[in-house]
Amino acid sequence: MALAALAECFSAFAQSSLKTYSSLGSSDDVEILILGSGWTGTFLIPLLKENGVSFAATSRSGSGGTIKFSFDLNAERPDAFEVLPNATTVVIVFPIYEQGGSEKLTKSYLETHPESSPLFVQLGSTGIWNRSIWYDRHSPYNPTNKRALAEDELLALHPRAKATVLELCGLWGGSRSMRNYVDRVAPTKEALKARGSIHLIHGLDVARAILAVHNEPKKAVNNRWLVTDGRVYDWWDLASAWGTGGADGKDKPLRGPQPGWVRELMDEEGIGALPRTPEQLGNALDSREFWNTFNLSPAKARVE
Repeated sequence: MALAALAECFSAFAQSSLKTYSSLGSSDDVEILILGSGWTGTFLIPLLKENGVSFAATSRSGSGGTIKFSFDLNAERPDAFEVLPNATTVVIVFPIYEQGGSEKLTKSYLETHPESSPLFVQLGSTGIWNRSIWYDRHSPYNPTNKRALAEDELLALHPRAKATVLELCGLWGGSRSMRNYVDRVAPTKEALKARGSIHLIHGLDVARAILAVHNEPKKAVNNRWLVTDGRVYDWWDLASAWGTGGADGKDKPLRGPQPGWVRELMDEEGIGALPRTPEQLGNALDSREFWNTFNLSPAKARVE
């Protein structure tokens, strides 16, 4: 399921909980620079603090202690990048769709930071792959997908620029509860009937994946990684368990017609139990290689 683009929600942090970057200049060095931190930052920043990793973060508004910055593909000069610090790793949270965008961003940063040779980490989407019963990071992806093309452009810059891509599936955690989506994806029985699988990753595990590639760049560089929590979820299973109560309905009696619709659909389709198999769902992702390569397991391994 394609979720909305990462939104800025830095206000979720109290001002006192953030390091202040307003005094940072381009001569300051950090280990990780987060471009457009938003929702991801609400998980990544606490993890970096916990591990003693120095960092800086940007936002369009410059609020909440972030550096005011926005990427303009059409800018003639890279002056906007001069406010950014030198970094060991540059995390690009916002998506890039335009041809030339990835090269322009990396070139602009490197031109204004000649002493820096960072690993560029682009957060991507598993939506670049066509639906298939089983596929992994090596499987063919849609060659017309604009995000995939921009990511290819980034990876092709090697060895002039070091880069890796983390392809993320459905994002959940914090302000983003999957329980709130049942009513949206299954407003009718027919809509629910058409729903198959969904793959998810918690914000904490997104943050842990970023830290992992930062800590072991030689493993990460010039690779496109597929990152999920290792499970294939069934929308029928989730809708029958959650109903339409949303995040506030957890541990309360079920609401909404979806559980009843699921029972009817199971009878009509001859499904004896949930969740349905990957073959019945028609779409399944295999992200084992990422977790094995970096010797990690998902911390939030099952959606709640």
